[in-house]
Amino acid sequence: MSNTNTVVTLALGAIALSTQAHADFLSDSKATLGMRNFYFNNDNRDGPAAPSKTEEWAQGFMLDFKSGYTDGMVGFGVDALGLMGITLDSGKGRHVGSSMIPSDSDNRAVDEWSRLGLTGKVKISKTELRLGTLMPKLPILVANDGRLLPQTFEGGQITSGEFKDLTLTGGRIEHATGRGSSDQTGLAATGGTRESNAFDFAGGDWKITKDLTAQYYYANLDDYYTQQFFGLMHTLTISDNQSLKTDLRYFKTDSSGANSSGTSGYRISGYTEGADGEIDNRTWSAALIYTAGAHAVTAGYQSVSSGSNFTQLSQGNLPDKGAGGASLYLYTDRLIQTFTRAGERTAFGQYAYDFAGVGVPGLKASVIYLSGDNIKTATGGTQKEWERDIGLDYAIQSGALKGVGFGWRNGKSNSEASRNQDQNRLIVSYSIPLL
Repeated sequence: MSNTNTVVTLALGAIALSTQAHADFLSDSKATLGMRNFYFNNDNRDGPAAPSKTEEWAQGFMLDFKSGYTDGMVGFGVDALGLMGITLDSGKGRHVGSSMIPSDSDNRAVDEWSRLGLTGKVKISKTELRLGTLMPKLPILVANDGRLLPQTFEGGQITSGEFKDLTLTGGRIEHATGRGSSDQTGLAATGGTRESNAFDFAGGDWKITKDLTAQYYYANLDDYYTQQFFGLMHTLTISDNQSLKTDLRYFKTDSSGANSSGTSGYRISGYTEGADGEIDNRTWSAALIYTAGAHAVTAGYQSVSSGSNFTQLSQGNLPDKGAGGASLYLYTDRLIQTFTRAGERTAFGQYAYDFAGVGVPGLKASVIYLSGDNIKTATGGTQKEWERDIGLDYAIQSGALKGVGFGWRNGKSNSEASRNQDQNRLIVSYSIPLL
């Protein structure tokens, strides 16, 4: 946090230099108070591990302040993110591993928890440097927001739009705070049990035409892996209310540092060729999304090579149980499974409907089914799994409760590689603008 404090101090010092700078800093500032009420129920329908069900209910508050920039060729600003969670219900035996709510010393759910993130920012022309608390949304790193409070990272990120139709991004991440924790941890790869101290990344999005975008990103998690991502997205407009989007994604992930040398703790769990825990993976996917008015149909296929599981940043195997919870830039990252096991081949299809098409704006529904097979095992055989997810969302459109959102997620998974599960999530959310 020392780097964050340095940038924040510089920004505040610059703000104090003139009345005009101070005015610009405040006039463009925005603040919102987000509230999220979250009920989570995951029922393990088989397997000997206890407990058989995770069931928790909590209320979250998210105060998000984003300042403007001071006047001048170099603009300075400060953002702040205050997060607080309050446990409403989580009895002993139904709270597991800080999936959503942190645990106390007796492994019970805490009554409340909170954290504060500060981000100093500097802007020159169309280039912005952010240093402090970050929530990246990049192909090689996606902050998880699948429970009450979001996962956050600490580090620096620079984004530049100086060149027309080209956005460049780079940076370094050094710490993470899990969605069910108030404590920072180091970094790790999926299945790794020892901390890395640096995740470096760089890449860009090039809008070749108004309908065609190409992406390339490179990332290195010290002592674990290097990863390259290639992406291509194209949208074909068929008519005024019809389009066909093509989305191609390819990840190339290779071992690096201690993982290459087989150092204990930096090896990953799960199937690897040679049973050596070394990362060696190629994952590609292709998806077609056909939209016609209120209807959207997605069909796709994903292939994971057999060298090892697909991996990205995940702190789930570190000692801090609340560090768990990671998101992947994959269509197969669903409510329960991710379909990223070594050798796995997955076909998926989704149907979504916006009820504004029949005069009910704010109401949306979707259902997706995924089927994976050819999962490699240490015995030489293969396994398979499937998942079906349903999503239903409604946002009140008018009146005193305008903007209040209701969401329901239901997932059902049958897997030969893990426990069969049923999952339900109920979410009520509301955001109040303060500035």
